[in-house]
Amino acid sequence: MITFENVTKFYPPNTNALDNFSLEIKPGEFLSVVGQSGTGKTTMVKLLIGEEKATKGKILVGDWDITNVRPREIPYLRRQIGVIFQDFKLLPAKTLFENVAFAMQVCGHIPSKINLVVPQVLKLVGLEKKIWRYPNEVSGGEQQRAVIARALVHHPKILLADEPTGNLDSINAADIINLLEKINKFGTTVILVTHNKEIVNSLRRRVVTIDAGRVISDQKIGKYIL
Repeated sequence: MITFENVTKFYPPNTNALDNFSLEIKPGEFLSVVGQSGTGKTTMVKLLIGEEKATKGKILVGDWDITNVRPREIPYLRRQIGVIFQDFKLLPAKTLFENVAFAMQVCGHIPSKINLVVPQVLKLVGLEKKIWRYPNEVSGGEQQRAVIARALVHHPKILLADEPTGNLDSINAADIINLLEKINKFGTTVILVTHNKEIVNSLRRRVVTIDAGRVISDQKIGKYIL
């Protein structure tokens, strides 16, 4: 599904954010990526969604070599990889329905399809009774559920969750992780980038630890070891 082959990302004057970084992620996996701040996790995310380009090495998503992905190809790449961020990035003047629908509108989907798909994904994340509320009218956990719904409208094969529980209390964080596990059971590959030791340990899934831009540990059923 995803392969990083000896990837280096250099930032002048003297920083290798990733240094000969190699990692394989299989279809349908649920993988946690952990590491302290500044170890390369964010750079890995940026390379995977085409926000940055590798200095050396190769990045494959399926059979697609995205190492030097063209700007006009990035929107298509980001429909293959749904992304969930710590800061929800919802549009405050739009309802939850409108926020999710907007992700389809910008890709040119017709209204009839939008009106069919958006209620379905909002129901999947448990927001079917709050679709006409604005972001400031729902909790942080519900805002993150709306973000997940927005990421799912294109039926991505990969869901990349970058610190999705960072702004949530423990109860809401657990709910979001349970939702990610539910989505993973449908066959979606889930990559969870997190600092949350308790969540990583409770998942008992594969854990990859990054330090100084390299993989220093890869546990099939792992724990947060930092």
